[in-house]
Amino acid sequence: MNAFVTVATAGGFREGARLSGGSASMLSEAVRRLETQLGVRLLHRTTRSVAPTEAGKGLLERLRPALAEVEGALDVVNRFRERPAGTLRLNVPMSASRLVLPAIVPPFLAAYPEIRLEVLTDESFVDVLAAGCDAGIRYDERLEQDMIAVPIGPRVQRFATAASPAYLDLHGRPQHPRDLLAHACLRGRFASGNMPAWEFERDGETVLVEPTGPLVVRMGGASDLAVDAAVAGCGIVAMFEDWIRPQLDSGALEAVLEPWWLSFPGPFLYYPGRRLVPAPLRAFIDFIKANG
Repeated sequence: MNAFVTVATAGGFREGARLSGGSASMLSEAVRRLETQLGVRLLHRTTRSVAPTEAGKGLLERLRPALAEVEGALDVVNRFRERPAGTLRLNVPMSASRLVLPAIVPPFLAAYPEIRLEVLTDESFVDVLAAGCDAGIRYDERLEQDMIAVPIGPRVQRFATAASPAYLDLHGRPQHPRDLLAHACLRGRFASGNMPAWEFERDGETVLVEPTGPLVVRMGGASDLAVDAAVAGCGIVAMFEDWIRPQLDSGALEAVLEPWWLSFPGPFLYYPGRRLVPAPLRAFIDFIKANG
């Protein structure tokens, strides 16, 4: 039944295997056995997609809350253990996996050796339960109803713009954000296709610019390529300040328009408030609150 819910929610066996940490063949066999036992087809299978049949939709609607109750019942037993145990799955953006979690994960795992942590990176705002996760990390975004948010990591961060000294010596150093329109800028695009404008702020003045340049990368996964290109002199990059701090400190990159850098609130751990909090997640929440 868990396999069926996982596949139906993910929309495919491969994606279900990725989210659950299992294998597509095992999920397929488990669903086949369930269909044989019930004597009815639960999933429409094509080469491109998997979708529930009418019978599957009805079963899925009833199974989700039932399996959540089973998880909750088992977690009550887990509370009687001396130390929390089990798997904790987090859905996070690449920036959080690189800039927030490294300071948290090692001491957390040392404190709770019986907890297995799985971290999935995703730049879109997803339903953490549908993605097979217990919680997620996101920045200043509207949360769905019944979601609870807990601060995690640095409470203030900045977006930085920088370029190699050689590039700036050759092309000049911008004095105002609008000067970027005359420069080669290295842009980032989200998985949704959105390419956000570069935003700057100083003394109450906010400026949005849409610069152009020779390189556009996928946010998160290919961000390091943009940084490397900036170091090589290809243009000006906009990135989390902490992401490029090593290059700034070494002199490989030089700060551009630093008085205009935009500050923004740090990330939040968010999780559904409508269900019993699993023991591994409760341990993680308590840990970040105690060590924040």
